[in-house]
Amino acid sequence: MSEAAHMATADTPQVLLEHHLKMLRLPTFLREYDKVARQCSAESLDYPRYLLRMTELELLDRERRATERRIRQARFPVVKSLDSFEFLAIPSLNKVLVLELARCEFLQRRENVLLLGNSGTGKTHLALALGLAACQRGHRVRFTTAAALVHELTEARDEKRLLRFQKLMASYELLLVDELGFVPLSKAGAELLFEVFSQRYERGSTLVSSNLPFEEWTEVLGSERLTGALLDRLTHHVHILEMNGESYRLKESRRKRTSQSAR
Repeated sequence: MSEAAHMATADTPQVLLEHHLKMLRLPTFLREYDKVARQCSAESLDYPRYLLRMTELELLDRERRATERRIRQARFPVVKSLDSFEFLAIPSLNKVLVLELARCEFLQRRENVLLLGNSGTGKTHLALALGLAACQRGHRVRFTTAAALVHELTEARDEKRLLRFQKLMASYELLLVDELGFVPLSKAGAELLFEVFSQRYERGSTLVSSNLPFEEWTEVLGSERLTGALLDRLTHHVHILEMNGESYRLKESRRKRTSQSAR
């Protein structure tokens, strides 16, 4: 046998192995198998331990990719975590409850969360952080603002795909609806939003943030009857976090001005 033919034959198992790993969609196994084989050989580990190490690497990488995919699909405007949340700035906030919610057990119970407080107190940050925690724990999440959701619902209705879009909104394990109360809704818009919340009632968890107390929601939704029915569904199984305090943004702006004037 010629030297070239011998080399081709010797390389065949590796070529076939890499082909099979690609077909089986095991990218981490494909990338790491040779390096880990050398490590296991140096450590005198047997074949089962080598395979255990490889499968652990593949599973960890698969979980990481799945989490990244869920985060992308959630459509967060930015990714924020609880690590960067300033609990000391909002003394009225129940930190123990926030940390409990971050474990995401409320999603199995299909409970809702309401974040209520004046502007600039970190409601959006907290909503994003709880959404991120849910993604990291394997849950399907979607983030939107109340105004954007109503716009999407209106477009879907006009394009005769409302039922499909409503089913999509109902399918998420956690729907985050930010900034309810910032923009008054039309009668049709409020009814479309109510329908989303109604379809999710006891089927999935919904988190809503608002700068308005409950008694002022009628100003946004335009109807006492609709507001009452909406609150009835949202507050049946609910965790309410009150976030009243001084605005982060105003505080930061003052700090910067003070810093600049001191120079």
